[in-house]
Amino acid sequence: MTTPQLKIFSGNANRPLAQRIADCVGVPLGNATVTEFPDQETFVKINENIRGWDVFVVQPTCPPANQHLMELLIMIDAARRASAKRITAVLPFYGYARQDRKDQPRVPITAKLVANLIVAAGANRVLTIDLHAQQLQGFFDIPVDHLYAAPVIYRYFSEKKLTDLVLVSPDIGGVKMVSAYANMFHAPLAIVAKKRKTGSDVEVLNVVGDVREKNVLMVDDLTETAGTLTRAAEALKAKGAKKVYAAVSHAVLSPMAVARLRKSKLVELVTTDTVPHTPVRGFKVTELSVAPLLAEAIKRIHGGESVSSLFEINGARVES
Repeated sequence: MTTPQLKIFSGNANRPLAQRIADCVGVPLGNATVTEFPDQETFVKINENIRGWDVFVVQPTCPPANQHLMELLIMIDAARRASAKRITAVLPFYGYARQDRKDQPRVPITAKLVANLIVAAGANRVLTIDLHAQQLQGFFDIPVDHLYAAPVIYRYFSEKKLTDLVLVSPDIGGVKMVSAYANMFHAPLAIVAKKRKTGSDVEVLNVVGDVREKNVLMVDDLTETAGTLTRAAEALKAKGAKKVYAAVSHAVLSPMAVARLRKSKLVELVTTDTVPHTPVRGFKVTELSVAPLLAEAIKRIHGGESVSSLFEINGARVES
C-alpha cells in the first residue's frame, strides 16, 4: 500500500509559521483561498486537487480566536469534502483551553465544545503544543499528538550557560511542567505561591525555595496580561534573586502585558512563534521557532512513525 502524498495548508492565523513548517518538511505550502464576505462570513476554497492526500491544516486559534477557529473548522470541512484521505488539525496554540471545567455555576466547558467542533468538522487527528491542561487530550475522540516547546527553550538557555540557575514555577499549577525543566537543566526548583484577585491581577503570597544570589528561569505555558510573571519577578527579586528570565510557550501579549513587561524586573521574555507577535519596544522579547519541531512531528505522523522520541532531552523526559 502506497503512502498518500502530504500537503500542508494554512489559514490566516499564523501563515509565517505554516510557511516555515512547509519549508522544513520540504513541501510547498498548499494553495488555498481563506477570506471573508462583506458580512464577515468566512469563505474557503482549496485551489488544488487533494483527493487521497494526507492533509495538515496549520491554524492556531489565537486572537481573534473566534474568527481563526471558524477558519480552521471550514478548512477542515473543505478538505473532507475534497476527499482528503486524512486530515490533521495542527493547532500550535489551542484557544479556549482555560475553559476546561465548571469552576462556577452555569458556565460551559468550552474547551470540550471546541474539541467536539473540530472532530465534527472532519479532523482525523490533532497535533498541538503545550496544552494549558493535560486532560484536554481526553476531550477529543480522535488521536492527539501533544508536543512540548521545552526542546526549543532548553536549547536557547543552554547556550546562555547561566550559572547558579533555579527553575521557578510562577504558580502551583505549573509545578509538574517546571519540574521537567529542572530535570533537564539538572537545577533546583522553586515555586511562587499566588492568589488570583481578578482575571488580570494576582497577589503573590510566598516564594517556596532558595533563590538568593541565583539566576532564575520562570517557565509557564501561557501569558496574556503578564500579571503572574511580573508579580512573581518582583517577589523573586525581593528574595534576593540576581537575574530573572521568563520562558513562555504561548505569549498572547495584550497592550496591558506590554506595559507591565516594560516596567517589570524581568531581564527577558523568551517565547515561541506558536502565535504571531509584533515587536515590543523597551523590553527584550525573544521569539524562538517551533517550526522544525512541528515539521519533524508531521513527517513522523505522515510516515506512521513514533513521535515520543521528541520528548527526550538531556537524559530527561519532557512530558509534564
